[in-house]
Amino acid sequence: MSSLPRRAKVKVQTVECRDEFSSFSELSSASENDDKEDSIWEPQKKVPRSRKQTVPKAPKPKRVPRAKKKTLQITDGLEDVTVKEELNNSVAIADVNLEDRKNELDPVQTRKTAMTKRKNSASSSSAKRTKKMKVDEETKLANHLPGESSSAETPSTSTMWEGACKKEENEDDFTFSQPPLKKMKTETCPPGQPDKFSANDNSIKEEVEMNWDIVQVLSERTNIDLWVCANIIRLFNDDNTIPFIVRYRKELINNLDADALREVRQALEELRAVAKKSHSTIQKIKKEGKMSECLLNALLNCKTFEELEHVSAPYKTGSKGTKAQRAKQLGLEGAARTLLENPGQLNLLSYIKCNVKGLAVLQDIETGVQHILADMIAKDKDTLDFIRNLCQNRYICIQSSLAKVSSKKVNEKDVDKFQLYQNFSCNIRNIQHHQILAINRGENLKILTVKVNIPDGIKNEFCRWCIQNRWRPRGFARPELMKILYNSLDDSFKRLIYPLLCREFRAKLTSDAEKESVMMFGRNLRQLLLTSPVPGRTLMGVDPGYKHGCKLAIISPTSQILHTDVAYLHCGQGFREAEKIKRLLLNYNCSTVVIGNGTACRETEAYFADLIMKNYFAPLDVVYCIVSEAGASIYSVSPEANKEMPGLDPNLRSAVSIARRVQDPLAELVKIEPKHIGVGMYQHDVSQTLLKATLDSVVEECVSFVGVDINICSEVLLRHIAGLNANRAKNIIEWREKNGPFVNREHLKKVKGLGPKSFQQCAGFIRINQDYIQTFCSQQTEHAGQIQGTGVTTSAGVEVTDEKQVKKRSKTAVSAALKPNPLDQTCIHPESYGIAMRFLSFIKGTLCEIGKPEMQQKINSFLEKEALEKAAERLQTTVHTLQVIIDGLSQPESFDFRTDFDKPDFKRSIVCLEDLQVGTVLTGKVENATLFGIFVDIGVGRAGLIPIRNVTEAKLSKTKKRRSLGLGPGERVEVRVLNIDIPRSRITLDLIRVL
Repeated sequence: MSSLPRRAKVKVQTVECRDEFSSFSELSSASENDDKEDSIWEPQKKVPRSRKQTVPKAPKPKRVPRAKKKTLQITDGLEDVTVKEELNNSVAIADVNLEDRKNELDPVQTRKTAMTKRKNSASSSSAKRTKKMKVDEETKLANHLPGESSSAETPSTSTMWEGACKKEENEDDFTFSQPPLKKMKTETCPPGQPDKFSANDNSIKEEVEMNWDIVQVLSERTNIDLWVCANIIRLFNDDNTIPFIVRYRKELINNLDADALREVRQALEELRAVAKKSHSTIQKIKKEGKMSECLLNALLNCKTFEELEHVSAPYKTGSKGTKAQRAKQLGLEGAARTLLENPGQLNLLSYIKCNVKGLAVLQDIETGVQHILADMIAKDKDTLDFIRNLCQNRYICIQSSLAKVSSKKVNEKDVDKFQLYQNFSCNIRNIQHHQILAINRGENLKILTVKVNIPDGIKNEFCRWCIQNRWRPRGFARPELMKILYNSLDDSFKRLIYPLLCREFRAKLTSDAEKESVMMFGRNLRQLLLTSPVPGRTLMGVDPGYKHGCKLAIISPTSQILHTDVAYLHCGQGFREAEKIKRLLLNYNCSTVVIGNGTACRETEAYFADLIMKNYFAPLDVVYCIVSEAGASIYSVSPEANKEMPGLDPNLRSAVSIARRVQDPLAELVKIEPKHIGVGMYQHDVSQTLLKATLDSVVEECVSFVGVDINICSEVLLRHIAGLNANRAKNIIEWREKNGPFVNREHLKKVKGLGPKSFQQCAGFIRINQDYIQTFCSQQTEHAGQIQGTGVTTSAGVEVTDEKQVKKRSKTAVSAALKPNPLDQTCIHPESYGIAMRFLSFIKGTLCEIGKPEMQQKINSFLEKEALEKAAERLQTTVHTLQVIIDGLSQPESFDFRTDFDKPDFKRSIVCLEDLQVGTVLTGKVENATLFGIFVDIGVGRAGLIPIRNVTEAKLSKTKKRRSLGLGPGERVEVRVLNIDIPRSRITLDLIRVL
């Protein structure tokens, strides 16, 4: 368990290092003292909880309320602390009062007290809380999560030291004299030493309890270790984002990637939704007075919506009731139970009532008993588990055929699209995801009829098992009673169990296919967003068109609009328009043309290729590339585009967007709703909620991992950073416009609405350009005396403008001087700054050397002498955290990992479809990846398809597999032409290798 005193001290030392960029010997000695403080202070975190019961017995009245208040803050007061932070009533943590407090409490006695009274304290406090708060308490206190330390530890500290800190305000050791509770936001970062949860402690208490353990079921569904699933649930419960977990909590998730985390989160949300719906159904049935113990267990055993629907269908409002319910209303349930438990005493003739419908004759009574038994069999957990296990080991196929009425009501072209599935049969274990989606679409269009075929052998074996084991009567049963039992089994299987199994199989296949389709869409989107930018070029964007002309837009290397125009290239004015285009390219020294792939793209490409081949644009060496314009027209009429390019015609805005997609694909594509980018498959047939959640998560992951410069990025880009949203991004931009640039990451805490949790999630992904800030600070230093009247540093002047209330200006003037920190330009999280400084002292490096070859040499020489694991142990951190620190220190300034990805394919000439021959080897660029194949742009105006069977692991690049990005949009590949179908414009390719 990490302690706040240590964090406070490391924080002060770090600030000193920012000022001088040296003094590492002092910092290393301070780290030794910090280790001592850790060992002393670790048990004291438990003191407040153990002292809660001793409040009435405490001899000092002044101490009692403070201890009690502290305890309440730890357990119940998390929301109250958040409110206090927003009111700017925070407390500064000084080393002096930490030492005083440390001397007051005996560590040994504290440890014993905490161990002996922990259970009593937990039980007394839990009685005062709601069920949800109880779950949060047990999750956060019993299993100390690193991400939780910011929200669980800091609130307790803020109230615990409030009085002491006010007294220590003028001490020399107190670096920044801030008003109470303002320092709170600065000190909320966890110390960068994530604790691994106990491998044996996988218990997670959910808000809604079921008969199954959510960790166990989640592990089975996702095929991930129990301890990892437990950790992931805790991390998500604490509102950690996927990018933050993947980069800064790797050791807790066993190095899972973002896609795997998303899959686990989807499964978790589905299980919780089932549990929530089960309990709402239970409450509804209880109100109607129809609840029984058997039904309650059946509902609490449900793990899927299909099971829940099966069990609860007869009890829905407006339901006419099942055959079994009507038989029970006639009083035949006792007869059914007697048949199983004591068949010798059953006399069905005694139930005959001539005047009652359903009891008039013996046959009606037998039928009623049969319906009740069939219902009992179909809802029995053991019986359903047996038949499901039986089906897993047998051949069960899904079949589709042409619907009889389809030819009359449906377009013939649509029927031809499903030609492959008009007489289709496949084992459910072998069927492909895209085949399921195609069959479902055909069924929805009433073109196909679909059914699941379960062989008779399964039914026979099931009935035999039921008679011999589960539903065997407890005594001798007469032949007529055994006949009723046999009929019940047959009826239960045909009428209840078989439809349930079919629904379950179809739902499972559809769910898996939808998830895979969404994941494929996500992978394609990630690949597209991470396309390498083309910086430093002036570009001409061309939105092709016939009648309304081609829209042109020239943008500068900094994405500023230099010129917009319209050229009519395909209306007999091509030669005259060529002069205009040449003049524009020469005037703006633009040698790169970006053409959208929409209407008239082929003709526009041929036009430019012809001029380039004739060397028409000399002395410029002009090249062109084709880029997807999917979503450009939607964006051009959006409020964001209107705000960004006011007064510009929407058609010209699309040309600007096309050019910017090459210059910085990520910054431009995040402006468009992901499903309109056009790199998916069956995206209109899948769950739109799941699709949006996944694609938004992928965008957040890409933007976060690339990082944004907080002082120049747009609001649209900023809102996709982990931990931020539209409102927080807007507040950041407004703060920046009002107060000037952010000097360092700590400055973010002054933004309204950006609390400790949001800061923790976003801080590691925000960059601050040090050259820009140093220039800004040097300019502000000249005016510092005029602003403050004293020698206060630059950023203090910025802070004064941040305050809205005049009364607070005097306090802010003396507040913490936020100075530039070179670590803010790296991917190192502020929670690990102390460790990074100690590491720098080990390798004898300085902050000025970050990103330079000297730093890389020092790191390499250090790691040659000492293994990464031993270095992490010396620094008291994890290997993953140390690796992030090493990456951050060694990567050059303005490092962009997208440079390793493929750039757009620039061309000078064009090839036609008719020029292709079977066996021709070509290079191309992946346009889209689907579950059945890869579409590749080979420069002939029509994408070729590599069937999925031709994409083998041996042909994929090892570096691509290492990145887990697969074969997606933007990849350059070498292919061989296998087949050309000119009438249908279809090209079949074989993958040779990934370039």
